[in-house]
Amino acid sequence: MIEIVKQEIRKKIESIYDTDQVIVEEPKRGFADLAIPLFSLAKIWKMSPQKVYEKISEDVKVDHVSHIEFMNGFLNIYLERKKLSLGILSNIFEKQEHYGDQLLEQEETVVMDYSSPNIAKSFGVGHLRSTMIGNSINLIHKKLGYKTVAVNHLGDWGTQFGKMIVAYQKWGNESDLVKAPIQEMQRLYVKFHDEEKTDDTLEQQARDVFKKLEDNDETYTKLWEWFKEESLKEFMEMYDLLNVSFDSFAGESFYNDKMDAAVKLLEEKNLLKVDDGATIVDLGEDMPPALIKRTDGATLYITRDLAAILYRHQTYHAQKILYVVGNEQQLHFKQLKKVTDLMGYNFDLEHINFGLVLIDGKKMSTRGGKFKRLEDVIKQAIELAKDAITSKNPNLKNQEEVAKAVAIGAIIYNDLKNERHLDVDFNLENMLKFEGQTGPYLQYSGVRIESMVKDYDIDLSIVDENVFEQDHYFEIVMLLAQFPNILHRAKEQYAPSVISKYIMGLAQAFNSFYGKERIIVEDQGVFNANLLFARSIQIVINEGLRLLGIKSLKEM
Repeated sequence: MIEIVKQEIRKKIESIYDTDQVIVEEPKRGFADLAIPLFSLAKIWKMSPQKVYEKISEDVKVDHVSHIEFMNGFLNIYLERKKLSLGILSNIFEKQEHYGDQLLEQEETVVMDYSSPNIAKSFGVGHLRSTMIGNSINLIHKKLGYKTVAVNHLGDWGTQFGKMIVAYQKWGNESDLVKAPIQEMQRLYVKFHDEEKTDDTLEQQARDVFKKLEDNDETYTKLWEWFKEESLKEFMEMYDLLNVSFDSFAGESFYNDKMDAAVKLLEEKNLLKVDDGATIVDLGEDMPPALIKRTDGATLYITRDLAAILYRHQTYHAQKILYVVGNEQQLHFKQLKKVTDLMGYNFDLEHINFGLVLIDGKKMSTRGGKFKRLEDVIKQAIELAKDAITSKNPNLKNQEEVAKAVAIGAIIYNDLKNERHLDVDFNLENMLKFEGQTGPYLQYSGVRIESMVKDYDIDLSIVDENVFEQDHYFEIVMLLAQFPNILHRAKEQYAPSVISKYIMGLAQAFNSFYGKERIIVEDQGVFNANLLFARSIQIVINEGLRLLGIKSLKEM
């Protein structure tokens, strides 16, 4: 509603004076409710800011504006706090978790490619970033009315499987693989890279095996299918634990029979060249060529990604395809976009890049053996959370369920509170604290409000709106009014951190408010105003948590 007031003021002045230089902002606390900086208009109109104020002052007085004043080059705007606050809070309370929802005039489909772990390896802490950033962006788009297709483009093809098969045949056995499939595959993968340091023939052996796998060698195909089946079992356990779901698990191998058509299209458009035996697309002087086929005829990532784009466009009629993949793949996606542009398609492809997960400041590496299984980390986090919860609330009935929600929420929030392009430090002890910028702090803020309001119904007919005149009420109402705008900013920037920081600020503002003001009071008008106020804050915090993929709680 406040956003509507801002837009109305801006549009009215711009239409009257034929200008696009009007900014209506929300100044820092302690100043006006809204403000228009007058310096740009003063420069254009060649008059003082005071004169600009006098010129446009009457045009600013739209609905919900109480009064205005000139101060230090700004036109300060004060709002009718009582009616405006009651309207905003009533709207939140009426819509509940649907506050901020949007329906698009025309349906738009967005395909989101995220998580995408390599099979034959454990689901590690490093996979968490793509999974949770992608999941949150998916949830945000759905809330804003988009039709989304969540794709887990599994890494189930490529030379790495030549390496796995070579390693299994040289150093593995069936009984060990049956007993502990993922752990044994992980051991063999690390073993291959250790041995490769002293045996320079292993890489070529792996390439030869993978070429036979591409040619449907029966023995190698059965081994590959086994590796994939066992990997998916562990992956699905992790996705269930994280409450993440997908519409498609079509991985790289799904496109094996679709790549010839993609290569043929490139050929028909005269884009293919042979360079030193390899088939490439020349991307000009600013970018290395896109390698479509190696000298032995084996396909590469970009070939499969191109086939995937054509399939997704044809199958899902996607207006946009988002790839939630690490910073290190920026060149790959620039090349992919350039290839599709040269083909004459105007596909909207965006690389949603992110930084690394660091442990003790160091990068994790599967092949180097520096690796943490996410399942092990979550189990450890649940135990630590359970200890903390038991010490705070020993009589809590569903301790296991709450500990799991707190542990997983802590891990997710530690990731999503950061701007995605930055590296993230993974420290369980810090992220599980109930103070500071943590998931448990946010969950506890929602629980705190629940404990106050759970036994009462709100009577909107007797709400005393006079309380909202006070700064410490109205500042939070202004924050609540920002939520729809925050959603759009998070969507435009593909940044769950925008929501993370917003709900953290909201929770901190409420906890500060609670230090000054009692919620449960005798006066029924003030009491119902407080209930409406607190419940609205809880609704927005909990919906923000949901959009991050974090479970809100009623007790902890």
